[in-house]
Amino acid sequence: MVAHARADHPDEACGVIAGPSGTDRPERFIPMRNAARSPTFYEFDSGDLFALYRELDERDEAPVVIYHSHTATEAHPSRTDIALAGEPDAHYVLISTRETGTEDGPFELRSFRIVDGVVSEEPVRIGGTFE
Repeated sequence: MVAHARADHPDEACGVIAGPSGTDRPERFIPMRNAARSPTFYEFDSGDLFALYRELDERDEAPVVIYHSHTATEAHPSRTDIALAGEPDAHYVLISTRETGTEDGPFELRSFRIVDGVVSEEPVRIGGTFE
C-alpha cells in the first residue's frame, strides 16, 4: 500500500485488499486506478469497480481493506471519505505521503472503521507488532 501511494504521488492512490467472505483476513492486494487523477480526491473507475466486485463474488471474497492515500494532509478520513464509505465491514486504511512524496522515508498509516458516518480508529498490526 505504501509503495503504491508513493508511486502515484502527487495523486492519491487507492485500492483494496480482499479476503475470504465472512472472515476479516486480508489476503489479496488489488491496487486500483484513481479515475479522478487528483491530489485531493480518489475515485475508483466505475468499470474497474464493477469488474472487481464481480471477481470478488466469483471468488467468494469481500473487501477487507479499502485504502487510499492523502498527499498533503494527515492520514485521517475527510468528510468526503466518510460520506463515501459504503462498506461497513471494511477497514479503511489511509496512508499519508505528505512528508516524503515518492521518496523513501517517514509515512503515516492509520486504519479506521466507518459505519453510518461514525469514525473509529483502530490499531494497525504490522509484522506481529502494533503501531
